[in-house]
Formats: sequence, C-alpha cells, structure tokens
Amino acid sequence: MTLLIKNVQILCASEDFKESRDVFISGDKISAIGSFPNKKADEVIEGQSAYLSPGFIDVNTSSDHYLCLFDNPSQEDFLKQGVTTIIGGMCGSSLAPLLYGGLESVQKWGNISKVNVGWHTIKEFLDILDKKPLAVNFATLIGHSTIRRDIVGDSLRSLTKNELEVLSEMLRRGLKEGGFGLSTGLAYVHSRETPYSEIKHFAQITKEFNGVYATHLRKSGKEIGESVKETIKITKETGVKTLISHFMPLRKAEKEYETALLQIENLPSDFDFHFDVYPYDTSILALYTFLPLWVQNGGAAVMIANIKDEWLQPKIEKDLPLVNPDDFVVAQAPINNALVGLSLREIANLFNAPNYRTALLRLMISTELKAVIFYKNINSNLIKRVLASPKSLIATNAASFSESHKEKILKPERAASAFTKFLNLVLEDKIMPLEEAIRKITFEPARKFGLAHRGLIKEGYFADFAAFKDGQIKFVVVNGVVTIKDGAFQNKFPGKSLRHNA
Repeated sequence: MTLLIKNVQILCASEDFKESRDVFISGDKISAIGSFPNKKADEVIEGQSAYLSPGFIDVNTSSDHYLCLFDNPSQEDFLKQGVTTIIGGMCGSSLAPLLYGGLESVQKWGNISKVNVGWHTIKEFLDILDKKPLAVNFATLIGHSTIRRDIVGDSLRSLTKNELEVLSEMLRRGLKEGGFGLSTGLAYVHSRETPYSEIKHFAQITKEFNGVYATHLRKSGKEIGESVKETIKITKETGVKTLISHFMPLRKAEKEYETALLQIENLPSDFDFHFDVYPYDTSILALYTFLPLWVQNGGAAVMIANIKDEWLQPKIEKDLPLVNPDDFVVAQAPINNALVGLSLREIANLFNAPNYRTALLRLMISTELKAVIFYKNINSNLIKRVLASPKSLIATNAASFSESHKEKILKPERAASAFTKFLNLVLEDKIMPLEEAIRKITFEPARKFGLAHRGLIKEGYFADFAAFKDGQIKFVVVNGVVTIKDGAFQNKFPGKSLRHNA
C-alpha cells in the first residue's frame, strides 16, 4: 500500500522545512519527502497547508492498568488527539513479566478477573498482543511492584539476597525481551518502604540496557522535595535515564513544589532527567490512598478487614483527610455503580452521614475500596509554567475506554484532549515556540525511550503522523495507515507492540 500526503507544513526536530511539502509513504515507512505533483498512490490526502508532525508520543498511559488494551483496541481517545504511540507499565505496575500469572498489581485500577492471562514473560505477552487488533503503538516498562509481589506477596519487607537475585534475573530477561525500562510506584502501599539500595540496584540493571527508570514519587505535597532528592541521587549514582511520573503542582504545597522544580531544571546537562505532566487540575486516585498510612499496612483483604472492624473504625475515621467535598468525585466503583458521578457532598447526603469523614469511610466500606476518584487538588495557575519547562514531557496519565464499556465510568478530560489542549496553549497563549512544543511530544520522548525510527519525519522512518490546523486534529496516520480522518476513526488497526532495541 502507498499513501501520498500533499501540501503540508512539516514540523520536525531534524530539519526546518520552510515551504509546504508532500510526503510519500510506502508500506509502513516514509519513502520520500518533496514536491510530487504527478506521483500516484493507493490513497491521497490533501493536507491543505495543515501542520504535519510526527505522531505524538504519550509517555504515561493507563490502558494496560485498566485492561482497556484488550476490550478497546481502537484506543480512540488517544488517536483523536494525535497520539500514535502510548507507553504503559507505569507506576510500578505492568502486565508482564509474571512469575505465577497473577495481575494483583493492577487490581486497584481494573477488574483482573475479566482477563484470561496466557503469558508469563515479556516476550510471551508481546507475542500475544501482536495477534490482537490495536490501532496505536504500545510500549511497556517493567513494573517493580509487579515482579516484587510475585515473590513476597502482600508482605511489606526487604528482599532476601536470593529474592533480589531472582528479581534481578526477571528484570534482565524482561529488558532483553523488549521492555523499555523499569517503573516504581513508591507511593503505593506495597512499595512505600522499598529501601533505597534495592531501587538503586534495579536502576543500575536498567541502565545496563539503556532503559528508562520512571517513578511515582514516594512522597508528594509538602514532602515532595525529599522524594525528588532521592530520585536525583539515583540518577547521579547510576546514570540511568529518569522520568518522574505526573509531577503535578499540588495545592497547599506550591512553595515546596517550585523549589523541587528548580532543583530539576538546574541539573547538569548530562543528566537525562524529565518529568511528565498534563494540562488539567484533577488527579485520578485509587480510593484506598485516602486511608491513613497506618491503615495501609497490607493487601486489599487486610485493608478491607480494617475498615470493617468496628473497634478500628472510630480511629480510622478520625485520621481520614479532610477533603473538599465538591472536589472529590467517584469516577469508577465496580461494586456499586450507582455511586459513579457523585461528589463526596452527595455521598454524605445519600448515606445520611453527619460529616464528610464519616461519608468517606462509608464510601470505602460500600465499595470495598475498589473505587477510583477524581480529586481536584492541583494548582491550575502553575500548570502553564510547568508545561513550558524544558524538563517536562506531556502525558495523559489516563486510559482510553470504549463507549460500550460494561462498567459505568467517568472519563477524565485529559484522556481525550491532553495533547490538543497543550497545543492550543502553545498556539494561543504562546507558552513556548511551536517547534519546541512539537519536539517535546515527538522527538524527545522517542529519543529518551529508544523508540527506534520514530519521532521524526525522515526517509526510512515509520510513517506515524498527526496533522493539525486551527487547533484541530485533521488526520492521523499510524505505520502508514490512516486511522483518523475528519475526526472519525477509520476502523483500521495498524498499531504494533514495540520492543526496545528491536
């Protein structure tokens, strides 16, 4: 198959194209760039002087966590904002490798009972994904919590020497088989007490394979500086490429955040260090993360038993955070779908709760902690400053659900428009030059993650494109196939499961 895209303004980090060009694609690769008035192709798209960029790369997505890769192969939310490659396996949780075949590390997000796991290794997982339809390219990191829980289960303890060797071998094999790096979720209960020495050890292995170390920081809010220092220290001592996940400016901790941000921005130029952000003011949080830390002392079964314990309930309720009831909305509650869309204020009324802490505890009990919350806790005034930082990369940090998803669920705005909103801020508010913005969402993430022959519009590179004009995505091409045209999904699935150093 051949494709000819005519009359577009190419935006690309490798070359400054001053005049409109045509792009000829043969199969899944770019064959030629120039002016081809008489060239024929199986399909021709008239660009009408739209900008043509390499396909956008989303460095932090959750479609694997929510298991949407399997039941929503179109991943339309990403495609319609110009994203052609998504990276999963973030925050310590990935779908592989699995020593015993369990997906407990993602159960806080998705219903793991609906997936028939037929793989153990990264190779087996990617081989299975190859056989399934997928409209975007998918790359995965290896989740630290995923491999750790296979060994120690819900125990919160340090690894023995033998256990460390087993996990090291699992990580090495996963990186050899195509994993793009390692992720940690240090704020979550099963990883919070992971010793620095263990993280450094796995980061060193990741460095050996030129992978990326991505981390959900151990602490946020007013303690964010401590966690940023820890992450910088790992980068300094190992040389690993580093990405801090969803490094957002939380309310009531703006001063601490700005201090940490300056630390990152002032790092030496040889530090390959970034963080990802999105242009919205709402976090997506597992409900159990609102529990006091002393209650987060085991697996889901232990925590559920604790909140149902009549003797413990008064103490737990007393130590629950005081949240703004209108900024807290239930986005997903598979055990009690009727609660989806309700604010904490509405839940308090529904349960006749005397106060919002009581309402929060009753919500936890009624959903058995299996709920996901939209919590508006980000300072929107700082977001433009962070988006413009030379150290920021753009991400949705979200999943793409199908419209026919069986469980009732709220979609966050950023799932469908993080990249288009970012571009509109660039074009309308001039937060940075357009060329720099395109580099931030194409070439730079492709370089960092080692996405071979992607991120540039260059002969021999894969034909992943996003075309936009007047702030709107006009068409999207994935591996030489038009997947979005005039805002509509074309029911084609040319996406690939990518392998590092393939």
